[in-house]
This record gives sequence, C-alpha cells and structure tokens, in this order.
Amino acid sequence: MPNPATTKLLMIRKTDEFSSVFIFRKRFSTEFLVVHYKPNEKQNEVPQVRVGFVVAKKVAKLAVDRNYMRRVLRELSRQELYVLDNVDIVIQVKKPFKNSNFLKLKQELVALFVKIQKKIALEKTKHV
Repeated sequence: MPNPATTKLLMIRKTDEFSSVFIFRKRFSTEFLVVHYKPNEKQNEVPQVRVGFVVAKKVAKLAVDRNYMRRVLRELSRQELYVLDNVDIVIQVKKPFKNSNFLKLKQELVALFVKIQKKIALEKTKHV
C-alpha cells in the first residue's frame, strides 16, 4: 500500500474527459455523493487512477463553499486511492456538507471506491 502522504492525484480537467466518464453511464451513489466511473484500458502504461470533481451551483451557491467541498473531496480521494486500480472517476456532490459530516463522507467515499473496484474486477473476470 503506497503512502497516502506522498500519493500524487491525477486530475481529470478537460471537458472531453469528463464527458467520456459520464457517457460510460456506470455510477454508484450515497447520501452526499454520486461517483461515476470508467475503467482505463491503457495496457502498456503504469496503472493510474484519474479523478475529477463536480460541485454544481445548485448544491452550493457560493464559490467559497463549492471550493471547500472540492478541497475536502480531493484530500479524501488522495488518501483512499490505493483501493482503486486503472479507472477514471468523477465525484459529483449531491448534497452540501460541512465539517460535522467529514467522518461520514470519508466512510461513504471508501465504501464507494471498494464497490467500484469489486465491480471492475467482476467485469474483468467475465470477459476472460
């Protein structure tokens, strides 16, 4: 297991990259989050996980609040990425959260990452 303190987070930044994950139409959701995912098929490269974040104005009107949610999710994702392997993920906030929801949010994110990895592993075994 890599050290979370030194783990570099690869970000999804381009509109086309976000669209490709959304078009794949695979997702899991919880109370606060919806996580869209798409397996990476890059065979020759080092396995990598790329992450993107979406916090709509509908969820939080103020940019300060949206940026706070992105910052918290980025840090939680960076700490828990060791669970995943070769996947693009877009984390979408469904409901606003504050400091008091931090532990619940972390548990939800870990559970979602584990679900995604199990689902991808299951799909790989079906194809082989």
